[in-house]
Amino acid sequence: MPTLTRKPAVKHSVEFDRSLLRAIQEASPDAILVVNGQGEIVSFNQRFLDMWQIDTAYVKQHQRADGSVPEDKLMAPALQLLVSPEAFLNRVQQLYERPEEVDLCDVELADGRVLERNSVGLQNDAGDYLGRVWFFRDITSHKLLESSLRHIACVDTLTGEMNRRHFLECANAEFELAREQQYPLAIVMIDLDHFKKINDCYGHAAGDKVLESTCKRWRAILRSNDLLGRVGGEEFAILLPNSDLGATRAVAQRLCQSMTGTPFNLDGNEVYCSISAGTTLATAEDESVKDTLLRADAALYRAKRAGRNCIEVA
Repeated sequence: MPTLTRKPAVKHSVEFDRSLLRAIQEASPDAILVVNGQGEIVSFNQRFLDMWQIDTAYVKQHQRADGSVPEDKLMAPALQLLVSPEAFLNRVQQLYERPEEVDLCDVELADGRVLERNSVGLQNDAGDYLGRVWFFRDITSHKLLESSLRHIACVDTLTGEMNRRHFLECANAEFELAREQQYPLAIVMIDLDHFKKINDCYGHAAGDKVLESTCKRWRAILRSNDLLGRVGGEEFAILLPNSDLGATRAVAQRLCQSMTGTPFNLDGNEVYCSISAGTTLATAEDESVKDTLLRADAALYRAKRAGRNCIEVA
């Protein structure tokens, strides 16, 4: 049976302890920086220099005989990479003044990277403050994935507008704010008339083009703070903060005219599409924005029953 062979053990010494510490730091997936109680940088790994784009020759230029580096010298090139260097420095100073405090936050860099910063105060067995260690990890890809998932969860991929779930969340928040600050809130529910015929005659790709173009036309009419959501196949909801019934009806008419006034070009064919709309205002009796939406939806179906291509007001 083969026997395991090991290299001769290195004799325990202070130098051995330092070598072991350096080896551990270099093996770490994190960028590491260690500052002693006097504010001197006493240790860091190569990953720290690489992450903060600090040249090794620059470090050697400012390194003392004992291997330490003045903190301001090492951090000077790093600060140039930060989006908010002043806030970064203020937080660092707070942590030095509060040795017991642990820090975990994200740090944004001007080149688009995002770093996770974790910092812990160091104490010996007697509880004496020895300094602070800083860990940095590049979490840019993680943040991009998070952002992508949030986008997928909130946005209708075809039109680029809010999907039903996100629209309801935002509309409910706006409803509560309008109630608190006492300003009018209007809802417009819209359905594209005879949309199925477009899909049947020209194909679903043409139908998708109509939906996408429709939202672009409406966005040119709506204000930046108006909420637009695709809440069904060809059904949309619009929330208008600070809009009374007269102004809301005027907006709905402009939305109608944007559809009937200009045809959609579908493979060389000029196709017109009208809409039916129902509008209403939130009232003191509404318990939530869903009550307002239901009333606007009922008005929409009255517009359909009235022959379509018209606006009904609840």
